[in-house]
Order: sequence, then C-alpha cells, then structure tokens
Amino acid sequence: MAESAACPAFQLGRSRYDQGSFLGRLRHCIDIIDPSTLFVSEKQLKECVQLLDDYKHGRLLPGVSDLQLWEAQKIKQAMIHPDTGEKIFMPFRMSGYVPFGTPIVIGLLLPNQTVVSTIIWQWLNQSHNACVNYANRNATKPTPTSKFLQGYVGAVSSAVSIAVGLNVLIQKANKLSPATRMIIQRLVPFPAVASANICNVGLMRHNELSEGIDVLDDSGNVVGSSKIAAKHAIMETAFTRVVLPMPIFVLPPIIMSYLERMRFLQCNRRLLLPIHSLVCLVTFGLSLPLAISLFPQMSQIEVACLEPEIAMATDCKVVTYNKGL
Repeated sequence: MAESAACPAFQLGRSRYDQGSFLGRLRHCIDIIDPSTLFVSEKQLKECVQLLDDYKHGRLLPGVSDLQLWEAQKIKQAMIHPDTGEKIFMPFRMSGYVPFGTPIVIGLLLPNQTVVSTIIWQWLNQSHNACVNYANRNATKPTPTSKFLQGYVGAVSSAVSIAVGLNVLIQKANKLSPATRMIIQRLVPFPAVASANICNVGLMRHNELSEGIDVLDDSGNVVGSSKIAAKHAIMETAFTRVVLPMPIFVLPPIIMSYLERMRFLQCNRRLLLPIHSLVCLVTFGLSLPLAISLFPQMSQIEVACLEPEIAMATDCKVVTYNKGL
C-alpha cells in the first residue's frame, strides 16, 4: 500500500508528479535534470524504450511495476528528443546542463577579469545556452537555421557588450573602494547574462508572435493558433531566464567575499578555487529546478483572453499551450 501511495499508476507521456502545484513541478524538474541519466548505457536505453513500447501495445510482461515504467520513461525523456526521436548529445541534455555548465559559471565569476577573459567566458556561456536550446527545441514545426543563428549572435553580442561596458564603467569609478569595486565586478555577469537570455528567447521565438502557437482543449485537440498565447509563453520563458541566473551569479560572489576574509583561507589561498567551484555547483544545482518550476510546461489560459475565432471554436473556458523550454 505504501508503494502505491508513493508511486502512482503509470501513464504514458504524463508526469509522475502533480503539475498543478509548485512542489509537483519541482519534483518533476529534479527528475529531468538528474545527472545520473548521463551514465545510462546504450543497452539500458534500448531496454527502457522497448519496455515503454511493450506497454503502449499491450505486450507488457507480468511483474513489471509502475516504478519500473516511470524510471524507463524518465531515462527515455532525458536522452531522446520527443519530436525527432534522436539521441540528444550529452552536454546539451537538460541532465547535463549543470555538470557541463558549472565550469563556465566558475569562469564567469572569477575575480580580476580582463576584457578578453570577459568576452571569452560570455561567449562560451551563450554558446552553451544556444546549443541546449536548439537540442531541446520544439521540433514539431521546422525552424529556419537563420533564426537560430540570429538568436545566437544577438545573445552573444548583448552579453559581451553589457559585461564589457559595465566593467569599463567600474574601472573608471575612482570613488569606489577596492573592496566595493571587487564585489560589483563579480556581480557584473548577472545583468549581462540575464539580458542576453531575454534577447535569446525573443529572437529565437520571434516567429511565434507572428504565427501563433497551438492551443489545446480538454481532450488534447488543437483548437487553433493563438498569438496571444504565444506572447504569454514567451513572457513566462523570458521571466524564467531572468530568475535562473539570479542566484547563480549573485549568491556565490557574496558568499565568497565573506569566506575570503577567513584567516584559514587567507593562509591557504590554493583552496579558494575549489571552494569557489563547490559554491557555484551547489547554487547552480539548486537554482535550475527552482527556476524551471515557476511555470508548468503545459500552461493554461482562459479562452476569453484569446482571439475571438478561438473562443468560437471551442466550448472550453480554459485551453492549454506548450510554454516551451
């Protein structure tokens, strides 16, 4: 009885956790970014895919538990793109976002950045983000490569220009004490990355504003294509992209500014980088699921708020749309 309460009955394509609550979305996101799926072998993946295929076609062998089915779906969703059916390159999976992104975060937050190092780390960060976005994109509709490149160039340009501009202003601020200047310099990556993320979302998904996105009724049928729903989806995604880097780029500099004053670390300077790396890793690992959980993947909106033609096409008061990554 305890197992059935902890593990609900398996539903193919659904989440194991309640997506109507923040806690349920948080637990779902923790599943999505679980780095243990990076170590799943090709053989294990094929077994999971076969198990889910057997369930779908009613060929499931006796004794297979709901927990096994949920785990199989978790592994498949972590490794295989839902639209293309192709395996996602490991560094660009959501489960690889923290392990492969943490070294870049550490580089962005290193003290005493030069203009060249600032440009390099901002470029690496936006390149990684762009590849993750593309690898996990909605591939139901073809997206021109030019749109991807436009978003990439726009994100890199905005991140580099803002970061370099702020660093130059800080260096010219003679009234600031060296300690204050150091803290402010360490906080520079946040506005640069946040603004670049907004730019990236806006440019990469600009076509949704002109073409609209599909909205679904209670039965999962497409009611129509809504530009208003697209606006909501992009705004929710952009807000998430601002919240995500906030603790990652704000907390470590503050924490490290206090830790560096400790006599133990002043006598053991070689430990600064490992401790700095650990702080970044923990902050990144906690921030990612919290930010993604702010809004459900499949969001809802009242029909009365949408275009008149959509309101006339359905009797539902609320429709659903895919917010996107």
